[in-house]
Amino acid sequence: QEVLAFATTAKLAGTSDEENAKAWTAPSDRAQYDAIEGNWSSRWNGGADPTIPGDAANKWKQGQAEVKAAGDRLYFLFNWDNGMRRGLIDAHREGTRLVGKYINLTDPKVTRPWIGLIVSSRRIDGRWTGGRLEFRR
Repeated sequence: QEVLAFATTAKLAGTSDEENAKAWTAPSDRAQYDAIEGNWSSRWNGGADPTIPGDAANKWKQGQAEVKAAGDRLYFLFNWDNGMRRGLIDAHREGTRLVGKYINLTDPKVTRPWIGLIVSSRRIDGRWTGGRLEFRR
């Protein structure tokens, strides 16, 4: 219910002036991606990590991700803090729109609603209740 309530109000435009439109990671060495599945770069903001001294809520945390598809679901397994922390997004795919839940695998009691928008096979814009959580290649 919390996921559906968030998905009803949170919006992603996928436009060229969107926060995720500017490249924030080095381009991949593969010229073309035909599938969403595979390796991605990830980043998120909006939440301070209390286990990291001096961490700020507006600071971007970057890492790596792997995306897997199963029917109409996408699974994003990602990490940050040099691989010391891990998360998982389980999302239902409705065309280019994604609706799901983020689970902090380092601290599984932390879960949050998440929505995503597949802008292209190189860009997925995303939002959670506290900020952004998105993917690029």
